[in-house]
Amino acid sequence: MTTAYPVTNRNRLRRRHERGHYDHATVHAILDAAMICHIAYVIDGQPFCTPTSFWREGERLYWHGSSASRMTRAQADGLPVCLTVTHHDAVVVARSGFHHSVNYRCVMAYGRARAVTDPQAKLRAVDAFIDRFYPGRAAALRPPTEQEVKAITIVGMEIDDAAAKIRSTGVADEEEDYATPVWCAVLPLRTVVGAPEECPRQLPGVTPDTSGMTGFAPGRRFDEVMLESYRAAYPT
Repeated sequence: MTTAYPVTNRNRLRRRHERGHYDHATVHAILDAAMICHIAYVIDGQPFCTPTSFWREGERLYWHGSSASRMTRAQADGLPVCLTVTHHDAVVVARSGFHHSVNYRCVMAYGRARAVTDPQAKLRAVDAFIDRFYPGRAAALRPPTEQEVKAITIVGMEIDDAAAKIRSTGVADEEEDYATPVWCAVLPLRTVVGAPEECPRQLPGVTPDTSGMTGFAPGRRFDEVMLESYRAAYPT
């Protein structure tokens, strides 16, 4: 079994080769720590890039959209797409404008999108969409109605090739610029879970641990919660 994606003319990094990663472990960890991706595609010569929620099952990526949306209708029959994810980890301020930067983790994954059309597979995917982010929650919810299932399109893509790119370093100025009296630093950025703002019609006695929400403790890093939730939903 291969442990890395092939390096192709499409996914090979042209610059900063040392920041590139093609191994499954790195690529998958960046994908699995995210809830939102951006999907780039072309319809009749016009480029589009659409944000949506997504999840991974093995070497396949899945996302959803309205059955009436232009994106899902165009992608249903094998449209080439590029799915991207980015985590913004820090702002890096330096002694020259040229060396200001950001620390980040990102993935670009390529393949052909196809709609999930088998009724049972689509039902499983609808539940998987919930359980990937909130493990075990689907079983606590009202089952989707037939109309709700019809209103959603689930799209899947086998990952043909992919690349991760990571910058995790500090200030990197030109040697002569270190004498410039300008304040410089790495400013870490974190998206964290806030305190719950409960529904005012919450039934008495209902708690987060009854519906797959125990991991969403206030103050936790969201990317860590996402990665933990993925591993709970898809244990290796």
